[in-house]
Amino acid sequence: MTIEIRPLAPEEMVQLGRMGAYVYGGAFGDGEDNVISASNRPEWTLCAVENGRLLSSLVDIPFTMRANGNAMPLCGVSTVGTFPEYRRQGLVRRIHTQAFSHMREQGQAVAALWASQAAIYQRYGYAQATVMRSYTIDTTDIAFHDGDNGHGHVERFDVAGGYDAAKAVYIRFIANRMCYLHRARALWDFNAFEARDADGMIHIAISYDTDDAPNGYVIYTLRADKVDHVARPQEIVVRDLVWTSLDAYRSLWHWIARHDLVGRVRWDTAPVADPALELFVEPRMLHVVDREGAWFRVVDVARALESRGYDEFGEISIGIASDDLAPWNVSTFALEASPEGAHVSAGNGSGDLQMTVKTLSSLYTGFRTARELAAWGMIEGSKEAVRTADGIFRTQHGPHCPDHF
Repeated sequence: MTIEIRPLAPEEMVQLGRMGAYVYGGAFGDGEDNVISASNRPEWTLCAVENGRLLSSLVDIPFTMRANGNAMPLCGVSTVGTFPEYRRQGLVRRIHTQAFSHMREQGQAVAALWASQAAIYQRYGYAQATVMRSYTIDTTDIAFHDGDNGHGHVERFDVAGGYDAAKAVYIRFIANRMCYLHRARALWDFNAFEARDADGMIHIAISYDTDDAPNGYVIYTLRADKVDHVARPQEIVVRDLVWTSLDAYRSLWHWIARHDLVGRVRWDTAPVADPALELFVEPRMLHVVDREGAWFRVVDVARALESRGYDEFGEISIGIASDDLAPWNVSTFALEASPEGAHVSAGNGSGDLQMTVKTLSSLYTGFRTARELAAWGMIEGSKEAVRTADGIFRTQHGPHCPDHF
């Protein structure tokens, strides 16, 4: 029988549930009606199917991401899996090739995923673009080196009572950031509000400025008997911490520190650009651990370059010599960037800078600078062109994506 690469029909979605149950080892449920099948739509799927049997899968979730001040479409790639008896046959490559073409048609110039293994996705042009920073600290060690604990006041709500205010703060917080997602309620529920019995009830603490306007929040759980400490056996797990002023950031941490029975505060989704290491009186007590975050891939170079926000004026031409999965990217792209917008046209020759699409993905998100990439031999071009690219692709904030999908 011929292997088809096509979306699943509604009645075939149970097979996607079985695929997810097997390849993720039951992480999202063992039955066919698990999170994988229940949270995705048939039109988002692109799968290898033979005689009605699912062999390999990919899900394309339509998101909107922040791109240094601009909103742009993003394809969230998920549920990439192949049953072991059909692996090593190039099915994921075939699916990705067709998926990238579909993304381009849909105006999704960038794709992102959470990689199960980096080795799989680097060969498809994905590059790591974010880091998940983890803090683990005792409340007795939460203190600022300058003694400034913030001047806002903090009020506590349940999810129903605090959601609207938290959502409004989040929208302001991500406006000029890079790689954060616009959150529909389903994305809130899947991440910050996900119910986990072991963690306890979800709370929202909202910080208000001196004019009683919300300017930050922390979403967290609180549970007893989590810490081996006779006086402070409780644990706070931070699900999300957002602030629109440094005063709000200080106020929220100071409020967390007032939980006298908490012997451990854990935050596993902090951005690398978080200021705690610069503010805390003893930053080593944060016990920082950095882990791999989301991976991004430029699918349509011209559209991606035009869709992103830029803070400086500049012109640069970028040459991409090969891209087997997205051949329309094999060209030279002349970028004219400014805070008012960007324009891309066909460039001459091999361009001021030459790089792979994977390297461009690192530069595009601001995860790596042109200077770093050039020093590692991943960008070719003059020192002047590298300096120009550094200015053009610099982001206001480090890239981050705390939301899994």
